[in-house]
Amino acid sequence: MSKDKKAVVLLSGGLDSATVVAIAKSEGYDVHALSFSYGQRHSVELTAADKVAKHLGVIEHKTANLDLRTFGGSALTADIDVPKDRSDDDMSHDIPVTYVPARNTIFLSFALAYAEVVGAKDIFIGVNALDYSGYPDCRPDYIRAYEVMANLATKAGVTDADKLSVQTPLIDMTKAEIITVGNKLGVDYSMTISCYDPDTTGAACGHCDSCLLRQKGFREAGLPDPTRYQG
Repeated sequence: MSKDKKAVVLLSGGLDSATVVAIAKSEGYDVHALSFSYGQRHSVELTAADKVAKHLGVIEHKTANLDLRTFGGSALTADIDVPKDRSDDDMSHDIPVTYVPARNTIFLSFALAYAEVVGAKDIFIGVNALDYSGYPDCRPDYIRAYEVMANLATKAGVTDADKLSVQTPLIDMTKAEIITVGNKLGVDYSMTISCYDPDTTGAACGHCDSCLLRQKGFREAGLPDPTRYQG
């Protein structure tokens, strides 16, 4: 493996980001994984991220600390109920209260700094424009705009011959397709958690948007769901 082919991969501990780590490794990248402790109510995902990083054999795994509860504005960072048992139609309309204001912009900025330090030219993020629950910072237009900005705002972007690239391998995939790809690449999905409202033991609620999309994905992929649910 070439030591100059490095990537920073955003790793939440969820299904999508775990798959992205596996994809990056399968493409020959030395993976530097980056997670965030940002005051999220589902902080058990950080334990999952650590397990996934170790299982998939990343070069380095860092967790950045910031507290988005300072601003709140989301069911993940404030005392706002997480929506439960919404239909597919409900999920496809409006931006849900689980949207964390500017989260991907903040996360990508940290990843950008990390990439410059380790000499990575690629940043991988597991955004998805199909099963994405209406988040504006998961759209292809946003990612491309961020990539342009990144190459204007960094020393590496303006001085190096190779430009920084934001890779989104899951952008046009359904959850079932993501699971199928990850399964072939050896991702152990029992280590991951997607739930927005897990209990203190890390058991998923089974009713939030993220749990419902995960369950649907495993059904459509024809694979058993290894998630530990409450009850």
